Amino acid sequence: MKRFSYADLPVSRWRNGGGETREIVSFPLGEAQFGWRASIATLAADGDFSLFPGVDRVITLLHGDDVLLSTSTLQHRLIPHQPWAFPGEWALQASLKGGASEDFNIMTRRDVWQSSVAVVTKQAGSENGVAWVLCGEWQLANGETLSRQQGVWWMDETLQLTPLGDDAQLLFTRLSRVL
Repeated sequence: MKRFSYADLPVSRWRNGGGETREIVSFPLGEAQFGWRASIATLAADGDFSLFPGVDRVITLLHGDDVLLSTSTLQHRLIPHQPWAFPGEWALQASLKGGASEDFNIMTRRDVWQSSVAVVTKQAGSENGVAWVLCGEWQLANGETLSRQQGVWWMDETLQLTPLGDDAQLLFTRLSRVL
């Protein structure tokens, strides 16, 4: 299990100048090609999403104005705390409807990993995953607590998080290996 907080995540500017990324983890650690990856991105300008062939993506708007994602045949509006899954091959164009927005991203190489992302308000657990506190406080089985803008990722261990109040919301990602 590895805890993280927003303030401690390394920041990388995008090549196109349209934003920046804070990488949470790229797994397997130290490998050139990820099996799965979690990050938080700031969208600061309209622009194209990078293509990731063979990768499934789930994006969740954390805060900021709505973002319109479109291709020649599809339009989808990101609104806060509603995960949206799409294939990395899609050539998406992002249009911001106001100022900068920030989103949480999960990418899985589809021949090895799959993910399920949801906003939860009740106890949640899995053997592999990433969790990000949206509101309130959450407790780990060992008694440690996580609050807003903190998270945890884990591999090959059962981890459970329990809400510590009625206002608690958690962005919870279950990761599983493709068999």
